[in-house]
Amino acid sequence: MSTCDLLKFETRGHTAIITMNNPPANTWTPESLNYLKALVEQLNADKNNYALILASESEKFFSAGADLNRFNHNDKDQAFSFCAAFGEAFEALTNYNGVSIAAITGFAMGGGLEAALCCDIRICETQSQMALPEATVGLLPCGIGTQHLPWLVGEGWAKRMILLGERLKAPKAEQIGLVQEVVETGTVLARALELADKVAGQSPTSVTRCKQLIMGARNATLNSQLAKEREEFVKLWDTQDQKEGVAAFIEKRKPEWKNA
Repeated sequence: MSTCDLLKFETRGHTAIITMNNPPANTWTPESLNYLKALVEQLNADKNNYALILASESEKFFSAGADLNRFNHNDKDQAFSFCAAFGEAFEALTNYNGVSIAAITGFAMGGGLEAALCCDIRICETQSQMALPEATVGLLPCGIGTQHLPWLVGEGWAKRMILLGERLKAPKAEQIGLVQEVVETGTVLARALELADKVAGQSPTSVTRCKQLIMGARNATLNSQLAKEREEFVKLWDTQDQKEGVAAFIEKRKPEWKNA
């Protein structure tokens, strides 16, 4: 299977869909991770792209994580290269300019769940189960999972999932805020597309700046972010989208965004 076949890529209007395609469990390889990074960089340069959906065509597996058959346990450098590919790809996904949505089907394990944690919004189907079981095989999550999970669900649940290896079913995942919505089997992509359509109604230049401010709250002081918020507000007045948004509101019509 070629690198491009490991991830299917398509666009629908302002939304890109990246579908993991490494059956049977959609495991990640260094090649697919490098391709994911390249696709995100491509989308960041595309003024017509506002949203990204990470999906799977399998009801059983969203992704089971790393392809452990690709690890040579006698070659530490190879293992580090695989780890670095996870970090670079998932950092790129985290910092994607638009709104990213994980459409989770079935099992999201290890690097599969870590990919979803990099997305802005996570929705899953009723049969979904999620875990970070790396410590079970003597490893640890190296796709930013140890950093994203406690921020999203709190330290207690992060420790239960990472240190105790607990696997969560969809209702519990929704209860603790790991996912924002649970939908019926076979409907998650359609629901993700509905959410992505809402993004198209927002100014893309505003969305990018809002996302940066929200993410900045993780590691910046409140006082510094307050000033940053005002700075970004003023900068928006120099954008075409701000002028178009106000004009469309006054003229009672739908805005036509330029992402500029």
